[in-house]
Amino acid sequence: MPDIQSKANKVESSKPTCRLILRNHLYLMIKDRAIIFLAVGQTLVWAGLFYLFPALLLRWEQSLGWSKADLTAAITLAIFVSAFVAPLAGRLIDTGKGALMMAGSTLLGGFCLIALSFVTELREFYLVWGLIGVMMAGCLYVPCFALITHARGVNAKQAIILVTLVAGFASTISFPGAHALSEAFGWNVAVQVFATILIFIATPLMWLGARTVERSGIAAELQQTEEVVHRHAYLKRPTFWFLALGFAFLALVQGVTIHHLLPILNDRGIHADAAIIAASFIGPMQVAGRLAMMAAERYITIHEITTSCFIVVGIAILLLFGTASTPTLLVGFVILFGAGHGIISIVRPVIARNILGGNNFGAKFGALALCYLVGSASAPFVGSLIWGVGGYDLVLPVLVVLAFVGLVLYLVAHRLSRLAET
Repeated sequence: MPDIQSKANKVESSKPTCRLILRNHLYLMIKDRAIIFLAVGQTLVWAGLFYLFPALLLRWEQSLGWSKADLTAAITLAIFVSAFVAPLAGRLIDTGKGALMMAGSTLLGGFCLIALSFVTELREFYLVWGLIGVMMAGCLYVPCFALITHARGVNAKQAIILVTLVAGFASTISFPGAHALSEAFGWNVAVQVFATILIFIATPLMWLGARTVERSGIAAELQQTEEVVHRHAYLKRPTFWFLALGFAFLALVQGVTIHHLLPILNDRGIHADAAIIAASFIGPMQVAGRLAMMAAERYITIHEITTSCFIVVGIAILLLFGTASTPTLLVGFVILFGAGHGIISIVRPVIARNILGGNNFGAKFGALALCYLVGSASAPFVGSLIWGVGGYDLVLPVLVVLAFVGLVLYLVAHRLSRLAET
């Protein structure tokens, strides 16, 4: 009897635990120095070129005297520009110029921030953010993931996960950093500090990481099919459009929430210091969500993970709505929204490959990214328009409805893809 129990214990101990799986994943990824460089570089460019806007929105509104709608139109412009420049960025990656593009975009993005610190007129504000949008197309997640996938093919997933794990802390740098610097020296100096970081730290990291990946990587071989010859055939498939619109609606929900977060919390009666802390913890919750996904991916499908992203984001918005009467719900919002927002950036390329197929994947993912970025780009301004009609008491319920619509569209796309296989 003791021998039987001993054997049973050995068998049980030989089973890979979630902790062991997670540790092995992280160990293999951390050994990849080039991806570490890219991960840190991505963290800094996201902090300086994206999260800096919501971190300073209230200060610009108070200091420059422009309306919330006028201000958020600038980031809308930037992301729209980024969306339409994205195909050009993809072509540069295909021709082996991805590293130069990513490092150059980071460097020029830093100089754009320096120009931003001196603006005094709204048209100057728009011009600078339009230029920043061009740089976003060349150095944020979409080109970074495209570069890694182009070089490593089906082996790109682990590298992408590591980049997102580290870059998830971008908001943790941006919100408290911008707040502390603005309090001490003014928003202009805060912007200049972030510009300096991009120019002297992020740019070399992006160059070293991207160049190493670009030189050493070997893209996965794909079979030549009719779809490769007819590069835009996927645009005629309803599956593509249901998937693209589903993700675009989710991007709209996430974008409105992020860019209006501090005004929303101010409207709900949350103290400014508590609001900054809450915003800062969204980044770590993104990382926590990604770690949880890595530990659980043996037990649930990528489809179930994607579905849960839509659901938890919708629940998070409901909790945010309730913070006016129950401020402690803010904790639940930060956990759920951060986790859902963090996981979706990983699963988008994976689920796109599963539903749309691997052939001509670069073009497909680029087109999906265009739709996703259009949703994200319109979010700040759309949020301001809805706020102008009924305040944030109207904005938040609308976001819940949009999350549900996005979920339905995604489920239709998934169903159509399964029917096409039978």
